[in-house]
Amino acid sequence: MILSNIETVPGKEITRFFGVVSGSTVRAKHIGKDIMAGFKNIVGGELKAYTELIGEAREDAIGRMVREAESLGANAVVNIRFSTSSVAQGAAELFAYGTAVTVE
Repeated sequence: MILSNIETVPGKEITRFFGVVSGSTVRAKHIGKDIMAGFKNIVGGELKAYTELIGEAREDAIGRMVREAESLGANAVVNIRFSTSSVAQGAAELFAYGTAVTVE
């Protein structure tokens, strides 16, 4: 599966359009991570536990989007975008979406 954050795949021609595909995941914060994040807020620095959490969420959302595109017969997803939103206190959604296409 070819993934692109632009509207095309350089060097390829879009031959079929399937429409919007998406994938999402909702993740909740862990109390231990919140405590460590509080300490980091005081002294500064990267919140590595949250960086890892977001990375895992991004991978899950992309994987779900790709599976949806594959089920339609696409071999590429173009114009990929990401969005996040708070769905409950301490929980957030990471949403990936793009346009499923066939390229040659």
